[in-house]
Amino acid sequence: MRKTRQFGLVGGSMAAAALVLGACGSSGEGAETSPAVSQVASEPLVADAAPQPTVTPNADPIQTTHPNSIQPETTLSISAEGSVNREPDIAFLNAGVQTQGDTAQAAMSANSTAMNGVFEALTAANVDRKDMQTSNFSLQPQYDYSSRSNGNPPRLTGYQVSNQLTVRVRDLDNLGQTMDALVSAGGNTFSSLRFALEDDRAAKNAARDIAMKEAISRAELYAAASGYEVARVVTISESGGYNPQPMAMMARSSESSTPIATGEVGYSVSVNVTFELRKPAE
Repeated sequence: MRKTRQFGLVGGSMAAAALVLGACGSSGEGAETSPAVSQVASEPLVADAAPQPTVTPNADPIQTTHPNSIQPETTLSISAEGSVNREPDIAFLNAGVQTQGDTAQAAMSANSTAMNGVFEALTAANVDRKDMQTSNFSLQPQYDYSSRSNGNPPRLTGYQVSNQLTVRVRDLDNLGQTMDALVSAGGNTFSSLRFALEDDRAAKNAARDIAMKEAISRAELYAAASGYEVARVVTISESGGYNPQPMAMMARSSESSTPIATGEVGYSVSVNVTFELRKPAE
């Protein structure tokens, strides 16, 4: 026995569809486990029917994946810098001896003699041995290339030895005299001289304090101008370093020695701070 069901109006047009259900046998043999279903439309459905909505009204909001559980539009990022200048209390100079000889042994011997004199002079100037460190040592052959234009190979003329020291000088009042003594003892190369604070932690912390206060002040200004207030700090990151600030009027050497201007050393710290903003309570 077959049953037929008629469907009503769809989109303003009459649509007839036959739903055919397979009959189940009275006996267990040949029975279908599920009814066979087919649908035949006598007229096509309206093609431009409005699609069903996919958003459920009044559904629970999607959980945020933001690590700080705040919306990005409620944050403010500020970059600020703090700097301080201090009078240095220590100097680092790179100096040494460069010698030449017809043979490698001769160049090495001459260099050793001069370097021993340099070490003695630095010790006499109250520079501790722990404040002396060899920063570079080299032995190089020297060639004459003038004959290469005639197709001849370069000619070996001798050897050159260079022995360089990094010296930490704590007595800045006698820095010029120390340099003079080094040269008098055989030192003939100077490659750099810089000043610093032996303990720069207080200077860096002062720069950090200035930078953070500047960031907070600017955040409060921006928040007030936009109708918000600062709720809390979300993230802080730091960058910065050492910045020498020369100041030639600060001479530290006597008139009889090489004049040296220590100037000032500066320390700068930059902070990047993200603040969460909120509407003021009414």
